[in-house]
Amino acid sequence: MKPNIFILMGVAAVGKTTLGKALADATGGWFFDGDDFHSAGNREKMTAGIALTDADREDWLEAIAQLIRTQANKPCPTFIACSALKQSYRDILLAAHPSLTFLFLTADPETLRQRITARHETGEHFMPPSLLDSQLATLEPPADALELDSSKSILEWVSLVRKNYL
Repeated sequence: MKPNIFILMGVAAVGKTTLGKALADATGGWFFDGDDFHSAGNREKMTAGIALTDADREDWLEAIAQLIRTQANKPCPTFIACSALKQSYRDILLAAHPSLTFLFLTADPETLRQRITARHETGEHFMPPSLLDSQLATLEPPADALELDSSKSILEWVSLVRKNYL
């Protein structure tokens, strides 16, 4: 059985939302942005440049786990952009549906810093560049994910995911 729920994971500005939308468009699937599941308090903290704690993330991860349970039996694939920086966070998501597929997006820190600065300056996203270092420090790269680096185009990523999983 082919996987039907994909978590696009990685630090801020790595391309999770862009790729998730492209994959959903290419497959007729659904896309959900994990940022939409943050509480107002979490958004306020991040906007103020305060890194979230594990406790801050508990309700957010449970909301995404509930989404996973809801989408688990849908006929079309579901793509969810969610940083899922630590293995313990991924374990919470896996408990909701053990056959999740993680797509780990990566980019070099300078590229990430340029992207996050540009989108913060335009008001496109609430997270400031000052939080990038804490995300990079928190990141525990997964051992069981398809790694997609930023040197490839979105079209190449879509093709690779479709070839390997869909």
